Amino acid sequence: MRRFFMLMCLVCLGLAGRVHASEVTSPNGEMKLTFTLRDSKPYYSVSFRGKPVIKPSRLGYELHNAESLLEGFTQTGEKTSTFDETWTPVWGENKTIRNHYKELLVGLIQEKTGRVMNLRFRVYDEGVGLRYEFPQEGSKLNYFVVKEECTEFALTGDHIAWWIPGDYDTQEYEYSRSRLSEIRPLFKKKVTDNASQTSFSETGVQTSLQLKTDDGLYINLHEAALVNYPAMHLNLDDKNMVFRSWLTPDAQGIKGYLQTPCQSPWRTIMITDDARKVLSSHLILNLNEPCKIKDTSWIHPTKYVGVWWEMISGKGDWAYTSQFPSVKLGITDYAKAKPSGRHSANNENVRRYIDFAAQHGFGGVLVEGWNIGWEDWFGNSKEYVFDFQTPYPDFDIKALNEYAHSKGVKLIMHHETSSSIMNYEKHMDRAYQLMKDYGYDAVKSGYVGNLIPRGEHHYSQIAINHYQHAIERAADYKIMVNAHEAVRPTGLCRTYPNLIGNESARGTEYQAFGGITPGHTAILPFTRLQGGPMDYTPGIFEMQCSNGSRANSTIGGQLALYVTMYSPLQMAADFPENYEKHLDAFQFIKDVALDWDKSIYLEAEPMEYITAARKAKGSSSWFVGSVTGLKPHNSTLRLDFLDKGKTYVATVYADAPDADYKTNPQAYTITKGLVTAKSVLKLHSVAGGGYAISIVEAKDTKGLKPLK
Repeated sequence: MRRFFMLMCLVCLGLAGRVHASEVTSPNGEMKLTFTLRDSKPYYSVSFRGKPVIKPSRLGYELHNAESLLEGFTQTGEKTSTFDETWTPVWGENKTIRNHYKELLVGLIQEKTGRVMNLRFRVYDEGVGLRYEFPQEGSKLNYFVVKEECTEFALTGDHIAWWIPGDYDTQEYEYSRSRLSEIRPLFKKKVTDNASQTSFSETGVQTSLQLKTDDGLYINLHEAALVNYPAMHLNLDDKNMVFRSWLTPDAQGIKGYLQTPCQSPWRTIMITDDARKVLSSHLILNLNEPCKIKDTSWIHPTKYVGVWWEMISGKGDWAYTSQFPSVKLGITDYAKAKPSGRHSANNENVRRYIDFAAQHGFGGVLVEGWNIGWEDWFGNSKEYVFDFQTPYPDFDIKALNEYAHSKGVKLIMHHETSSSIMNYEKHMDRAYQLMKDYGYDAVKSGYVGNLIPRGEHHYSQIAINHYQHAIERAADYKIMVNAHEAVRPTGLCRTYPNLIGNESARGTEYQAFGGITPGHTAILPFTRLQGGPMDYTPGIFEMQCSNGSRANSTIGGQLALYVTMYSPLQMAADFPENYEKHLDAFQFIKDVALDWDKSIYLEAEPMEYITAARKAKGSSSWFVGSVTGLKPHNSTLRLDFLDKGKTYVATVYADAPDADYKTNPQAYTITKGLVTAKSVLKLHSVAGGGYAISIVEAKDTKGLKPLK
């Protein structure tokens, strides 16, 4: 009897520990994802070329006032498939994009509750996407409230990480490079002041997170297709080196309200042994839905100047008057107000920018501070702060718009919401209609300060839904959106290409707020830009700001950003008079393209250097840019990407030998000569600097010599 009892115990233990495994590999066979149901709990793991990269990691959800979706599952089936398409973006880094993956769909049912949770895995040559899917049919799950999503990323070691602090309200931090084990001791020092911020853990970080293993693998963790769901952060168990998803809560601490049928965003893991492949990956875009806008003819890349930097740098103001301690729209009489004399968005100044744009071939002029309400717009938790329609007395919206159109230029609207999304949604249709009436086709929206409804966060589900609503409603009016202080992008520009740009990171404005450390622009393409282009607002030529701050860059480094920081929306951010002092260098900003047939990353290392080459859409011209971090960099630039048998004229804008981003930032050289596909150029960039090259097919080679 005792023997029989022990035998039955062993059998039961064996059944309890039973593991069901399913596998799917990438099209090239180098990436493998394994799904296992172990003790009724779902796990996944990922390997690259036979080496573990993500160890067995838990999947599931904790729910409010309901049994969790973490265990008790039985697998009901699985389905594998292969998908291969080539699609054409409305604008982008490449003329076409291949979307090629193998897929595993796993069906799970929680037997005790009858609730169904399916898991979909897509495996690409460069990485993995996974998401949760909750069908309504055949499941006893309908409405449910998320306490926490419990997706894990169990790492194989104490990797190097390039990270910013986890925060529910801002991504406007400088990146740190450290071991994962060093995040906790460094965390508090890295949480610098912002207009709105809420950190949640001393090991919490944001996505896109770039990692590097000791054996040279680059791992990137992010998400794709964030719709009707809170943004995901990552919280590190630094004893076991396991990241766990950490969703942004609402004002009540709830992480999400879902109704079946529904699905989560994709959780993405990029893995490669070549840093350049991180930059060239289309994983995030490919995991988004195809374009939902039928007619995209009105969506166009735009190069612009604007009334912006002078307020940021302290030369002027957004507000018209300093007379009022506060204003109430509809009651405050601006006609009787005494102008401060510092209001930048005035008729004369805006015409000056329009003239400059027209003279140099820029399509747009952004004007901030044109509308009433800026006197007390920030920090007062004010719901009705702007009406987005009424101009200040010194801004003639009709006359300025007509003047711009007569010059072949369009004004770009500015909607600063002061994070009162309730107020913006009340006025949105009237504001967009005003734009349509005056021929504006692009808006820069802003979300500075704490969110209203009060207590909500910039990255919670309600805010995500607001940003999405703004994009979709703008499309109805044929308006392109450039959202600042909104959630970091997750590839939705594929589905809604009128999302022409985002900020969602520390941009050039921080050069006027105390400066940005060199290397910042050499990490953003690895992190923030993984989900979509950034309106970084480059092109600062005069590094000393009116407010006493200074930009930590060289002119060569600023020019390079127009190539390395990909965006179909590019600003020449400095004052016209500062460009007029350096028209020879400004020529590159005028010439550089915005839309591309082909992009190649020639060399890259996070936060140290990036060199990119791009071929202009529908042209034989190429543009090259290279930026550096805190160390100088020497490039051996092989031009073998050029068409063989053709001769080109290359114009090289480079740091001068004595350039220094602190003491001599305006020192640059311009060299012109002939190149071919066989040419090899040796170029030097100083710390915080860079170079830019335009390469145009030669029509006249007279007087030009080969470049070396």
